[in-house]
Amino acid sequence: MKNIISIIILLLFTTCGTKETNTPKQEIIENELDIIDLTEAQSESIQIEFGTLESKNISSVIKLNGHIQVPPQNLISVGMPLGGFLSHSKLMPGMRVSKGERIATMEDQQYIHLQQEFLNTKLKLKYAESEFKRQKDLNQSKATSDKIFEQTQMEFEQLKVALNALIEKLKLIHVNPASLTENNISKSIAIISPINGYVSKVNMNIGTYVNPTDIIFELINPSDYHLVLKVFEKDMNKISIGQQIIAYNNFNPEKKYFGNILLINKDITSDGASSILCNFQTKDKSLMHGMYMNADLETTAKPAYIISEDAVVTFESKNYLFVKLGKNQYQRLEAVIGAQENGMVEIMNHELFNKKNIVLKGAYTLLMKMENKLDE
Repeated sequence: MKNIISIIILLLFTTCGTKETNTPKQEIIENELDIIDLTEAQSESIQIEFGTLESKNISSVIKLNGHIQVPPQNLISVGMPLGGFLSHSKLMPGMRVSKGERIATMEDQQYIHLQQEFLNTKLKLKYAESEFKRQKDLNQSKATSDKIFEQTQMEFEQLKVALNALIEKLKLIHVNPASLTENNISKSIAIISPINGYVSKVNMNIGTYVNPTDIIFELINPSDYHLVLKVFEKDMNKISIGQQIIAYNNFNPEKKYFGNILLINKDITSDGASSILCNFQTKDKSLMHGMYMNADLETTAKPAYIISEDAVVTFESKNYLFVKLGKNQYQRLEAVIGAQENGMVEIMNHELFNKKNIVLKGAYTLLMKMENKLDE
């Protein structure tokens, strides 16, 4: 029995001793993975230079893209509210049009009927007005009943309403009611350009019947345009109205177009993005509706801890800085990168590197030697 108890106690001591020795060995191995020791000769050949984090105001540049757009009032869809057949037009995409210019001709028998109804209603109203005045005089002298006078008055008022409604219908098809007589009734009416601009699209052929909801032409007035840029949600707090943007296109990236933020859309879409509307400081005729553009937006400067971008090395999608531990001994520490400006980069987790000597020159060589050592 004593022998059995002795064996159990011995096993317990052995187990405890194993646990105590394994833990520190594991820590040493993990630390050694990020530490490299150089010989004197290696250190001299690399010519390492050191620096420390600096506290400085730094601004970041947000890369954006979007399209040139004209405002809605400069995009005109032209149709025919009463429908009809397109009988004539010479418009083609790209052609220039002037406000008030006849750009197409429509034909339909309903135009004839509308003009006929207007002229007949005009004649009826003239007669109804005379009858109303006659009945009014008779009623005042009690020569006719109030009922007859009120009936005449109602018919007169109804015809006035009908005539005014027909006048508005004639205006829809660009017929001047004041100049319409029984001698100039026409089966054809004109489609008039409402703006100065260019033809964007022609959607109908000659002879096509146009429904009231159909769009025959699309016109653009390019005198005013904006740049609409896509902004992701994470950058929304970095932008404000009035900030300057520098835009350029892929065909001629050297040419810069300067502008300012005019409006910020507060609606975030399902893909986590919104948009901003920018005005150009000067207008350029080479910019056209729908043109794809890139833009750089410089954010407001803020205090940050920065280091030269040469000190940052990247390995397996992570960024690192090397710090000096002792003579010819260096440790690799992961760095969280923020804004970048003029060759300097912001270190977000600066607490890890404050008051430490950071390798400015030779960091990439240290990374290569460390990885080669691990491969061995």
